[in-house]
Amino acid sequence: MAEGKRVALVTGGSNGIGRGITKRLAADGWHVVTADTEAKGPEEAARHVQADISDEAAVRALVDGIAGTEARLDGLVANAGIMIRKPLRDLTLEEWSRVIGTNLTSTYLLARATESLLRQARGAIVTIASTRAHQSEPDTESYAASKGGLVALTHALAISLGPDVRANVISPGWIDVSGEKLRERDHAQHPAGRVGEPADIAALAAWLLSPESGFVTGAEFISDGGMTRKMIYED
Repeated sequence: MAEGKRVALVTGGSNGIGRGITKRLAADGWHVVTADTEAKGPEEAARHVQADISDEAAVRALVDGIAGTEARLDGLVANAGIMIRKPLRDLTLEEWSRVIGTNLTSTYLLARATESLLRQARGAIVTIASTRAHQSEPDTESYAASKGGLVALTHALAISLGPDVRANVISPGWIDVSGEKLRERDHAQHPAGRVGEPADIAALAAWLLSPESGFVTGAEFISDGGMTRKMIYED
């Protein structure tokens, strides 16, 4: 049992943005359940479940476990995502389907499975898309399609589940999840003066899950240091 604490489920919670969100929510007093294909979850999680959330049965088992163990769910963060970067001519249907399943279909499965718990708690959903929903580099068709779909799915969920459940989407730009040393020009090209960090997305997600954002639903929040507002021309 979560003993009166707000409960959140964070998918893709073992690393990167997902771990950053888990860390922030735990610091804010949430009881966080993480799900990931990796066996080990972040130390900040109250409980971790190894699961492939593109699989319907796995999602059902995950949510049934929350209903039985935590007995409530106040927030869903659909963060899990993968990229397969290949020229279109080489991208197989199996690879396309794997990306769409992990990044997009999983969110539909999770929202459907958690609807009752979230309605009871008058909770909130936060999905993690990408600025690639709006702009692309070559050879990213499956990823771009999945993230664009998430933006649309999220505002559909906001309308279908409201007023009981709010749903919003965050579209990050370049977020340094590797911790590797970056070049000065990597930072300088951003109008904000730096590359993003998982904590930047975590802070926004925490706000969107909180009562302070109670009048916000169906919205997309682009967190990219201003890059999508910057005109770029070749010299």
